[in-house]
Amino acid sequence: MESTSQTSSKSQPIAAVLLSRAHDPEETKRILTEKIQQRPLFLTPSSPPPSDARAARRREREKKRLSRKKALKPKPLSANERRKLGLYDVPRSGQKYVLFEPLHQLWLGYIREILGNEIHTGGEGAASKLTSADFHGAEVEVVRSGCVSRVGLKGIVIKDSRFTFEVVTKKNQRKLVPKEGTVFRVEVPLATVTATAMGEEGRSDDNKQQQQQQTEAEQPKMIFEVHGEQFQFRSADRANKKFRSHFSNIL
Repeated sequence: MESTSQTSSKSQPIAAVLLSRAHDPEETKRILTEKIQQRPLFLTPSSPPPSDARAARRREREKKRLSRKKALKPKPLSANERRKLGLYDVPRSGQKYVLFEPLHQLWLGYIREILGNEIHTGGEGAASKLTSADFHGAEVEVVRSGCVSRVGLKGIVIKDSRFTFEVVTKKNQRKLVPKEGTVFRVEVPLATVTATAMGEEGRSDDNKQQQQQQTEAEQPKMIFEVHGEQFQFRSADRANKKFRSHFSNIL
C-alpha cells in the first residue's frame, strides 16, 4: 500500500500534491483544473510583423540608425573624471583677488534681491533665505574656529563645496577653510556704493581707492554669522532644503 501511494503521488503534479494536503480530493481537483491547468495566459501583443520585405528593410535601417546615433552621443563626464582633468582647479595665474571683485559685486546684488525687505529687519526669514543661497562670490570672514590660526581669515568664495569654502584673500592667496567647527561672518551692504568723486578726472588711483574704502566703511551693513557645521551641504542641495530654526549648542 505504501509503495502504491508513493507511486501515485510521484505521478501527480507537484501542485496537486500540495493542494491535497490542504483540501479534500474534490476541492483539490476543482482548484487544479480551474486555477492552474485551465488558467488563461494573457500576452502583450508586440508590433505587427512587416507586411513585405521592403518594410522590413526600412525598419531594420531605422533601428541601426538609432543605435548608431546613441553610440555616437558623448557621455557626460563623471565627478571623478572632472577632478582628474582639473576642471575644478583654479590656475595660479587666476588666483587674484581683483579678478573676483566683479563676482563679489554680482553676489551682493543677488543676495539683496533674495533677502528683499528682510535685509533691514533680519530674523528667521532672512536667516532661512541666507542659508539656502549660493555663496560663490560672497566675501566671508572667519570669526571663530577650532584652529586659532584661521581666525581673521577673509576672502571671496570661489568654490563652495559640501565641507569646505575655498577663498581668495586680498594677498592673492588661495585658502581652503573647512566648515566644521568654523563660524563665518558675512557682511551685506544695504545699498550699492555710489561715490561721484570716484569718477572725477585728475584723481590718482590711490585717492580713488581711499575714497572707495571710506565710502564702504561709512555705509550701513547687515552682518550675518553662519555656523559652518550646520552648513555642510552643496550649494545646489541647499537651494531645495528647508532649514528650521532651533537652538544651537555651539557657542
